[in-house]
Amino acid sequence: MTATHSTVFLVDDDSRIRTSLARALKMRGYTVETFPSAEAFLQSYVAAQPGCLILDYGMPGLNGLELQERLNEDKITIPIVFISGHGGISESVQAMKAGAVDFLEKPFRQHTLIKCIEEAFETDRAARALIKETQSAKEKFDRLTAREQEIARIMISNASATSSKEIGRILDISPRTVDHHRARILEKMEMKSVAQLIDFSASAELF
Repeated sequence: MTATHSTVFLVDDDSRIRTSLARALKMRGYTVETFPSAEAFLQSYVAAQPGCLILDYGMPGLNGLELQERLNEDKITIPIVFISGHGGISESVQAMKAGAVDFLEKPFRQHTLIKCIEEAFETDRAARALIKETQSAKEKFDRLTAREQEIARIMISNASATSSKEIGRILDISPRTVDHHRARILEKMEMKSVAQLIDFSASAELF
């Protein structure tokens, strides 16, 4: 088992399933928190908590798909593994399109769930690492001077026209001045090249 700091959040209205599944996962070394309803989970969960959500589809009140929709609306990206005793193909397709890791029908093999949990943990780690990296880059961008920010935005928005001469013509400044600013931008952003800055800004939606 990996990611010991991560938590399995188990939401199921059936107390027998919550108890037996939580016990089995804890025996494998997982940290598990259980909730009898989607509403109870929403009241307790803090987005900063790493982990994954094991979510029953068919619950009274707010069902699994509705909880998934609510989390997506709130931009809470915790990975979800659905478990269901009566979900159909359309429900599973909807859940997967909305970003679920998997949709397991009860009864399912424990090793299948474990595989899904590990995949969800990895997805969560990658997402949190990207968020952290993006936040760091934005903080560095905010420390650029107004002129450096202006040049950086031109470099990023005009990937095919980023030479100092072209940027200088746009801003009516000398290419040598642009060279100086470009060097400072890359240094402050801790990027090795303009291409790296452009690629990262696109993947992380930096600006």
